[in-house]
Amino acid sequence: MKKLLKNAVVFLKREDGPTAVEYAVMLALIVVVCIAAITAIGGASNQTFSQVGSAIKPS
Repeated sequence: MKKLLKNAVVFLKREDGPTAVEYAVMLALIVVVCIAAITAIGGASNQTFSQVGSAIKPS
């Protein structure tokens, strides 16, 4: 039981776990921002291409 408790204390004192979690959270935030930016740019470019396409269509 002492060995298990000692291993738990050593695990909690190590900095590797929290650092990995912090990197994962930062990566998730970057992915969310990228998806939002791509969605916004995609909608704006779709609207622009639709306007250009309807403007050059022969009537």
